[in-house]
Amino acid sequence: MFLALREMRHSKARYLLIMVIMLLVSFLVLFVTGLARGLAYANISAIENMPANYYVVQKDADQTFRRSQLTDAELNSVRAVVGDNNASSLALQMSTVTTKDADTKADVTFFAVDMNGLLAPKVIEGDKITNDTQGSVIVDRDLEQSGIMIGSTIQDQATGKEFKVTGYVENSSYSHTPVVYINNKDWQGMRQGVNQASEATSGAPFNVIALNANAGQVDKISASTKNVEVITQKEAISNIPGYSSEQGSLLMMIAFLFVIAGFVLAVFFYVITIQKTSQFGILKAMGTKMSYLAWSVVGQVMILAIASLSISLLLTFGMNRVLPDTMPFQLEPSTILLTSGLFVGMSLLGSLISVAKVAKVDALEAIGRAGA
Repeated sequence: MFLALREMRHSKARYLLIMVIMLLVSFLVLFVTGLARGLAYANISAIENMPANYYVVQKDADQTFRRSQLTDAELNSVRAVVGDNNASSLALQMSTVTTKDADTKADVTFFAVDMNGLLAPKVIEGDKITNDTQGSVIVDRDLEQSGIMIGSTIQDQATGKEFKVTGYVENSSYSHTPVVYINNKDWQGMRQGVNQASEATSGAPFNVIALNANAGQVDKISASTKNVEVITQKEAISNIPGYSSEQGSLLMMIAFLFVIAGFVLAVFFYVITIQKTSQFGILKAMGTKMSYLAWSVVGQVMILAIASLSISLLLTFGMNRVLPDTMPFQLEPSTILLTSGLFVGMSLLGSLISVAKVAKVDALEAIGRAGA
């Protein structure tokens, strides 16, 4: 490490330039990763934050919530296995709402849930609603940017039904739209508004049953309830419309950035290593061990990678503070650690090419070239 640090002090401009390049590449990787994670969270946060580990859907629904239709018969069958408190129905419907207060339109997803059950929303501001409340909803706080405040009256364009906003929830979006929570009584009224043939006494169908269950209970449900399929939370998320294709494209972009970063760094250090062939030959002739020379090359890469990564993290967090709220961006500690580890790993992998070049240097030949 002494040799690595001494050389870096001697050739400050050269290594500073390499560090700037590494900084820009690592910043780009972190920023794109944050955008990818932010887009993913804006698509799935309502499902990801639910206190459920399994979901029951219709068997031929391709594990997609919106294609599934279940009834009280399936709900009662599931509750017989896991208990009433560990199973809750969920009905969802994408729609557009308007508000007279702000004269705006907003795309939303209605979630009809049992307000005393497993999926009851956690209100962070305002008042909760009960199963007996009529004409009231709880909305995701992102709708505040559209001018929908607590106390505002919103109207569903599909049915013409009006609802008063009584409270906010946080981080609750589905398929890039804020979630609006209503109780099952208002959901039944909305469905009857769409289908006038429904009887007032009939229960409106729902899409999915959220479960808090273990593997043994899941097997019992699959065996005792016909025409249903039990899926994990991960499977439910991956089948949200557009999620897999969106994340696949972004992950491919990030993977290419890692490969490009490794390739660029490998080329830079390889060129520098070729320029120092004579010096490496002299050191070998003096009896310097190959392990010491290899550690010198790897040490330089590690120092530059960690230093540039630290600065790029600060730049990324600073950029996040000035980004508009409408731009989804999220970097969790686990994502930061994984991304940083991969970046340092790719840098070290690229340095192995230079190490291989140093190992092939012939001491006598290098000294001959230096003498000439």
